[in-house]
Amino acid sequence: MAVTENPTQPADVNPDSFRRMDESTEEQWKVIGKTTNENQGRVADRMIMLLESLGEISDGFITDQLTHCLQTATMAEKAGADEEMIFGSLMHDIGKAISVPNHGSISAEIIRPYVRDDVYQSIKNHQDFQGKHYYHHFDVPTNLRDRFKDESWFDLCVEFTDDWDQQAFDPDAETYPLEHFEPLIRKLAGTVRTALGE
Repeated sequence: MAVTENPTQPADVNPDSFRRMDESTEEQWKVIGKTTNENQGRVADRMIMLLESLGEISDGFITDQLTHCLQTATMAEKAGADEEMIFGSLMHDIGKAISVPNHGSISAEIIRPYVRDDVYQSIKNHQDFQGKHYYHHFDVPTNLRDRFKDESWFDLCVEFTDDWDQQAFDPDAETYPLEHFEPLIRKLAGTVRTALGE
């Protein structure tokens, strides 16, 4: 059966590629790997798109979630955090664009290939660290962070949640615009630190 050209098909589709992974060849995967690397820039585009969508979400807070993320990253930068932690601070609630209850895990997995493990773990677990400040309103223990006290990333997550994240709901506080952080997003999302299950 001949392969017909599909006008809605992306330009980089290879019609000679496999239809089943278990029939794939090394040559085909080399083409896929090369094309994926060439298209890595779209990751930053999608991250920015998700961040922008947080401007539509407030869920009862005094600021929208984009402002909150920008303010958290601003605090991290002003405190002298390194690039990966500033990036993590910016992206920490991006999962709320999809689902609030498990947003920490979603956010962490989105940034995982681009940051070191302590940043990933801090973002993944930040909600229970935040619980120190508000879980009592829901009759939930406020010390859930203590189960991680022996983890190497514990102190970083404490600094993130206590000094930046939980304080970043002030519409009058200094907040760098998204454009300020765009070069950082493009820099970090352009280099994969971990992949293929690492």
